[in-house]
Amino acid sequence: MSGQERAAAQQRLVAALRPLLAPESLIWNEARLGAFECDGFTAYRQRPLAVALPANEDELVAVLRACATLQVPVVPRGAGTGLSGGAMPHAMGLSLGLSKFNRVLAVDALARTARVQCGVRNLAISEAAAPHGLYYAPDPSSQIACTIGGNVAENAGGVHCLKYGLTLHNVLGVRGYTAEGELIELGSMSGALDVAGPDLLALAIGSEGLLCVVTEVLVRLTPKPALARCLLASFDEVTKAGEAVAALIAAGITPAGLEMMDKPMTAAVEDFVHAGYDLSAAAILLCESDGTPESVEAELAQMRTVLTQCGATRIEVSCDEPERLRFWSGRKNAFPASGRISPDYLCMDASIPRRQLGPMLQAIEAMQTEWALRCYNVFHAGDGNLHPLILFDAKDPAQIERAEGFGAAILELAVRMGGTITGEHGVGVEKLGAMCTQFSAEELGAFHAVKAAWDPACRLNPGKAIPLLQRCAEGGKLWVRDGALPHPELERF
Repeated sequence: MSGQERAAAQQRLVAALRPLLAPESLIWNEARLGAFECDGFTAYRQRPLAVALPANEDELVAVLRACATLQVPVVPRGAGTGLSGGAMPHAMGLSLGLSKFNRVLAVDALARTARVQCGVRNLAISEAAAPHGLYYAPDPSSQIACTIGGNVAENAGGVHCLKYGLTLHNVLGVRGYTAEGELIELGSMSGALDVAGPDLLALAIGSEGLLCVVTEVLVRLTPKPALARCLLASFDEVTKAGEAVAALIAAGITPAGLEMMDKPMTAAVEDFVHAGYDLSAAAILLCESDGTPESVEAELAQMRTVLTQCGATRIEVSCDEPERLRFWSGRKNAFPASGRISPDYLCMDASIPRRQLGPMLQAIEAMQTEWALRCYNVFHAGDGNLHPLILFDAKDPAQIERAEGFGAAILELAVRMGGTITGEHGVGVEKLGAMCTQFSAEELGAFHAVKAAWDPACRLNPGKAIPLLQRCAEGGKLWVRDGALPHPELERF
């Protein structure tokens, strides 16, 4: 696509959208478009033709219908905190910013639900529910900024997902629109426990904006526990820490949170937030228990026994709420702490069986030598969701290539171990090549068929999540960045 063709397409799109939106809600100036060219995964960048920021559903529908008439691709965007390039714009498309859909519409304390617009921040839901003694359980590390619409798109989890579930388990219904602007409701927006027909809600959650534009979400609220305490356990070998995770679950214990960090990651976050971590440990586990005071004391005692048997060298338990929050502050700040010590990092997101945590950490340690890059490890250990952070300098093309190779090797090993290439960050553009490793041509064809049933023209977030078979035939190469030609998935437009 030449610059002239792009400029002409931009003029047509802007002319169609100008009558539909307030002047401040339509952006096409190149300098301002730069703020929308990527999400939190900054290795992949692309500027859209324009950005629309509708203020209500009427404006949203009008924008979608105008784009359908012009056959312009639409990429929904929340807070831009995603970590797989899922909100990266289409070079010949519109970025649909949903930040103005930011109202908590209703909190029903009796039904324990909240109806919120898609642009409401994850943490803001819990803040609105707090006066009723309730909160929204899924808590990604970015919860202070990420939106519920983005959480639905990626099926986000968080440090407490082991006991309380992912977004999928805490959403009762969504309201949204198809690419043509047709209203749809999935699940139950009234809070009913079941609805007739196939479970399309579960299909939409985690669909990365490929199927519909979500505008409202009915979430399940959870009563605040009477007490929560966090246990911090140190291990002199990472394999012992990995075995301890499996042993806790095997003992019938379901911690409210069960997280793991290796020694380099522990040192990075301790220097950043001073959480009081044991810097001599090869790995640490954070195990949280919540419930009644009696049940918490009993569960903590059981945890102590299991962890001691697994070789824990040191065990501390938070004595009050400020200390519990301090223990968690390190885990919650793992990503920014890594950003302080490296110009760039690639955050991977794979899931493996819990029994494979130790072997995976050992393999990653060996890979650091092979790829000549450092890797800090933090895990949602309870459900085997890995977040290795590969440190590199994006100014060095060789380091970029090695980082991508390192990440691909981790994902391939996760699949060989019986796991999957993503736990909660999504595929986006980052893991399109890895999808070719995990799924067969027949399976990918089925995914494309589902996409076509919802969006026949393939205009919602095209080129994301599901690779074309051509990519797999070419070895699943990653996308080419920085102004080069779009990858095959995007060349369809």
